[in-house]
Amino acid sequence: MALRHAVLAALLDEELSGYQLAKSFDLGVANFWHAQPQQVYAELARLEADGLVAGREVVQESRPNKRLFKLTGEGLAELERFAVAPAKPSMLRDDLAVKVQAGDLVDTGQVIGQLRERADFARAKIELFESLLVKLRGGRSEEEFLREGERIGPYLTCLGGLVFERGYLQWCERITGILQARRDGGAAR
Repeated sequence: MALRHAVLAALLDEELSGYQLAKSFDLGVANFWHAQPQQVYAELARLEADGLVAGREVVQESRPNKRLFKLTGEGLAELERFAVAPAKPSMLRDDLAVKVQAGDLVDTGQVIGQLRERADFARAKIELFESLLVKLRGGRSEEEFLREGERIGPYLTCLGGLVFERGYLQWCERITGILQARRDGGAAR
């Protein structure tokens, strides 16, 4: 998947500024795609040049003017082509996993500290995803929302992010326990 498809998907529901779009990559979209703000702005420019999004200037009195972007018919068609194309398998590329792999060569105290930091990050993401899911449901039960909701795609991807972070948290906690037990000379948990 290219960044372009993640940007197009983020514009499915509403017109957004580059700033709002970059923020959405920090929150909702972050569970399936990460991008720096400058990458998002550059991609918006390419998408607009390709006719996949349309931008318009909004004049603001007390602040600089901003540009809002929306999906065009061509952009929607591109997203539809992408959605029906075969998906490539996901690959885990995680520097912390590499550090754990090499953990036998170094003092594991540093690796344990990083695992604990990543576990804290996972807990914060879990809390964020859980609150986003409640917000997306709009007062409905999950079953009711999934049965009757107008657009469930963002909800389902948020569920994926929640499952991923819960699994990553479990991994961090387990590996931390194993490494700590080995440091302490005890049996691994």
